[in-house]
Amino acid sequence: MLALGFRPFFLGAGASAVVLMSLWLAMLSGFVPTEGYYGVVDWHAHEMLFGYAAAVIAGFLLTAVRNWTGIDTLTGPGLGALATLWLAARIAPFLPVPGVLVAVLDLSFFPLLAASLIGPLWGGKNRVNRVFLLLMAGMWLASCLVHAQSLGMTVGTASRGNRLMLDLVLLTLLLVAGRIMPFFTERGILGARPVTRPVVEGLTFVLAPLTAATNLFAPRSSLSGALALALAFVQAVRLAGWYDARAWRIPILAVLYAGYLWLIAGYLLDGLADFGLLQPQPALHALTTGAIGIFTLGMMARVTLGHTGREMRSSRLTNLAFLLAILAAFSRVLPSLLIPEVYRISLYASGLLWILAFTLFIRIYAPMLISPRADGRPG
Repeated sequence: MLALGFRPFFLGAGASAVVLMSLWLAMLSGFVPTEGYYGVVDWHAHEMLFGYAAAVIAGFLLTAVRNWTGIDTLTGPGLGALATLWLAARIAPFLPVPGVLVAVLDLSFFPLLAASLIGPLWGGKNRVNRVFLLLMAGMWLASCLVHAQSLGMTVGTASRGNRLMLDLVLLTLLLVAGRIMPFFTERGILGARPVTRPVVEGLTFVLAPLTAATNLFAPRSSLSGALALALAFVQAVRLAGWYDARAWRIPILAVLYAGYLWLIAGYLLDGLADFGLLQPQPALHALTTGAIGIFTLGMMARVTLGHTGREMRSSRLTNLAFLLAILAAFSRVLPSLLIPEVYRISLYASGLLWILAFTLFIRIYAPMLISPRADGRPG
């Protein structure tokens, strides 16, 4: 269970996806009090990003950095302590404890995660990998902006902090996708020849940080809109270079393509919203429920299979989970765009589909995550 980082954190991410969404729907229905440390809307945004997405990122990095560098990452009691800290920060807002304690627990996570990865990242040969430390510093800053408002130190910073975290999670997704999607396409499809263009890669990692900075300092402006539209176009070109139509026959690869298509759609909708042509909510959920939700579900499934010594093939129930996650995104985004009067119904439908998708993930992958590797190897 504590042999490698993906085990506790993917288990925590899957469970939190179910619990957090269930609590959110219960709050909207009036079954759970909405008063609290964060406030109901900011709690939902914060926990899906700093709870669910942060757990996926932690599990992925603690596993991938060892592969990239050949240097061991956190395991055993240290890994257990870090996972317990993450869990405590999820539970604390519901306990009668001082707000400062909630903030300390939550704000401690990214510095400790980064500290555990400094040695392997600096010891590895590829210096580019060290950018993940910078990303974690930005995520800590984003969390500071949220907690500053919750503690009454600032006004109006929580939404900017949550948006900064969203943009940094998306930037992480862009980095990871650039490494894995061409590789998985070439390995998974006989004769596939994905193309990675240096100009497109350069534009991606200029535009994405600029978009994050603009959303922080000049949100909902013509500049942020132009950057989002440019980023959508560049990502469409990027994906076209990797694309092979046969990917749709391989569900565990197709789910990553589906998540990336939602990323492109999300940036497109975000740009249109910044120019006042659309409401911002569809764009927000195309990027979160769509891009992050679908891509991370596919990644957790793939990493779990690979690092527990199993065949890289998704089961029928796993494929159903992928389909439910995709339907959750469509249910959350399309009615908001086309039939606004059914917004609340679509919100509940999307939430229930999300819960079903991640319940299946837990049902299928929890036994793998808590058991030794099937091939008897360490990890």
